[in-house]
Amino acid sequence: MKTLPDNPDLGHLKQQAKDLLAGLRDSDPATSLATAQKALAAQYGFRTWTDLKAEVDRTRGRAAIADPALAQAIADRYDLGAVTGEMRSLARPDESGRAWSLETDRGRWVARTMDTWWPIVHPETEVALQEAAAAAGVPLPAPVRDRDGEILATIGGHEWRVCVWAHSRPPMAAPASAAVTRTVGTILATVHGLAMPVDRVSPWHEQRLSSVTWAELADRAHAEGAGWASAMSAAVPVLTELATVGAGVPAPEPVLSHNAMGPGQVRRGRHGSLVVLGWEHAGGQPPAWELANALMDWTVDPGGGVNVAGARALVDGYRETAGTLPDLFLSSFRGAVTGLANYVSGLVDFALTGTGDEDRRYSARSVRHVLAHLPTRAALERLVEVVR
Repeated sequence: MKTLPDNPDLGHLKQQAKDLLAGLRDSDPATSLATAQKALAAQYGFRTWTDLKAEVDRTRGRAAIADPALAQAIADRYDLGAVTGEMRSLARPDESGRAWSLETDRGRWVARTMDTWWPIVHPETEVALQEAAAAAGVPLPAPVRDRDGEILATIGGHEWRVCVWAHSRPPMAAPASAAVTRTVGTILATVHGLAMPVDRVSPWHEQRLSSVTWAELADRAHAEGAGWASAMSAAVPVLTELATVGAGVPAPEPVLSHNAMGPGQVRRGRHGSLVVLGWEHAGGQPPAWELANALMDWTVDPGGGVNVAGARALVDGYRETAGTLPDLFLSSFRGAVTGLANYVSGLVDFALTGTGDEDRRYSARSVRHVLAHLPTRAALERLVEVVR
C-alpha cells in the first residue's frame, strides 16, 4: 500500500492520479479521471477520492520536527554546511528507518535513520552499485559520505545516512503507462548490464522468512478480533497458490542489482526522466527474476488485470538496451512472489502487534488493501504469455 507523506499535498495526489490515468487508458481508453482518482485512493487504502482528500486535510502539517542541535550535528558530520531551516520528517518510519528533509546553506539533503535496516550487501558494495549506475546514466540521488569517508554515522544514538535531495514529483503508481514502463525496462537493463558480482540471491526473494503458515496467521487474526481477519482467511488460498510459483526450480545466477525497483521507489524528475530511489535495498537477483518482478509491480492493476501495452513496452525497453532478453517463464516470478509473501507476513505481524492509534489505523488499512489486491497465478501466466 502507498504511504502518504507526513505533509501530504493534494496537488501531488492529483498529479499521481493523472499519471495513473495514462496507464489505465493503455487498457481502456475510455477510463475517466474520476476512475483513476478512485483507483489511486484505493492504493492508499481509502475507499474513495473524497476519503483520501479528507485524510490529506487531517494530516497536513503534522511532520515531526527534529531537535535543531541534532540537525546541525548531522550537517557537521557530513560536511553539509550551516542548517538554514527546520529538519522535518518526510514520511512515517519504514522497514529501514525514517527519512528527514535537511536544508543548509549548501543545498537540500535527505537524512535517514537506519536503525532497523538489514543490509543485504555491505554498504560500500551498495554505494559502488549506485556510483556505477549513475555513471551509466541512471538518475539517482547521490549518496554523501561523512567527514571520515563513511556512509553510515552514529549521531544522537541513531544510525544515519545522507543523500542529495532529488528534485522530483511524487512516487509513480501502477499500472503505469507504456511510455513509463519502457523507461523502467531501459533502467533495469542498464543496471543488469553493469554485471556486478554478488555471492547470493537476496534472502528476501529466495525464501519465505517466517515459518508461520497463512492458515495459522488467519487463525491468529480471528483470535485477536482483527477487523480484517475474514479477508485474511479469504486470501489464504491465493497466497498458498502463489507459493507454488517456481517452487523447486533452481535460481539462475544473480547479479548485484537495485532489488526493489517498483513504483514506490521511482519518481519523475526534471525533463521527464525517472529518478530511482531506495538503493539501500540492493542485493543479488537473477536478471530474469528482477525483470519478472518489475512486470508484476508495474503492469498488474489492483483488480488483477494486465496492462498489455505496458508489459510489452517494459520488455522492449529492456531488450533495446541490453540487446537481448532473459528467458521468462512462470518460474521467473519466484523471487517476486517470495518477496511479496515476506512483505505480507511482516505487515500482518505488525498489524497484530502494533501499538498506538496511528499505527493501528495505518496497519489495518494496509493489510486490508494488500489482501484485497494480491496478484493471482493467472495474472502472472498472462504476463508470461504477452511478453514471450
